Amino acid sequence: MASTTHKAIFITGGGSGIGRATAQLFAARGWRVGLADVNAAGLAETAALLPAGMASTYVMDVRDRDAWVATLDAFTAASGGQLDVLFNNAGIGSGGPLAETGFAEIDRVIAINLMGALNGARIGYAYLARTPGSCMLNTASASAIYGSAGLVPYSMTKFAVRAMSEGLDGEWAHAGADGGGIKVRALLPSFIDTPLLASPVEGSNRSIRETVTGAGLELTPVAAVAEAAWAAVHGDPVLTYVGKTAQRMKFAARWMPGQLRKTMRRRPRG
Repeated sequence: MASTTHKAIFITGGGSGIGRATAQLFAARGWRVGLADVNAAGLAETAALLPAGMASTYVMDVRDRDAWVATLDAFTAASGGQLDVLFNNAGIGSGGPLAETGFAEIDRVIAINLMGALNGARIGYAYLARTPGSCMLNTASASAIYGSAGLVPYSMTKFAVRAMSEGLDGEWAHAGADGGGIKVRALLPSFIDTPLLASPVEGSNRSIRETVTGAGLELTPVAAVAEAAWAAVHGDPVLTYVGKTAQRMKFAARWMPGQLRKTMRRRPRG
């Protein structure tokens, strides 16, 4: 059901993939959208897909704390001071055996996927606290259900994003100017069909996409994640599992942890 008021959502990683699909869905339902990304061309492409006058774009690196402040100041000035949802979505993919992964790549994954999200939470709090009923939404991953072999630095950051979401759900339960709380939600999508999967696996000539499909795992349409984002913002569960792989891993982690361990120890095909 479409929103009848111009609520405001700020989305990092808005230049492609999950961020773009979520922007399209929220804008179609009447929301004002702020898009942030390091990719200026991607931001322009996303903005062109949205209704005229509904989007603002900001070239921003989530590792840059000063940029977070300047960008949120600019967006909330344009939205009349309102920030209903901050979507901590920006992230990068990285795969390969840890022993073969360079320290520069490890540092980059942690800085963007973990510290970028933590920056958004720490700095975004003051803006969310001004809007009653606001929500911080974070993109975690099915890799935050059980540690993923071949994706250890990435999986580690997504476990941390999940922990941040669960912890802040309690910490911010009575926050905000009206004491009504700031909702905190996290998406745990399985492998989503986005450009992120084109990233190469460290120490291999294969992409993450080829590794995933070679393991017999399916890809989930990005539109399904956008719908899950809408449901998460408007629902009660802290964690929203998206896609068949995420649902199976959730079930296995609870009821068949031994089988899940065997799966992670299996040699990849090809």
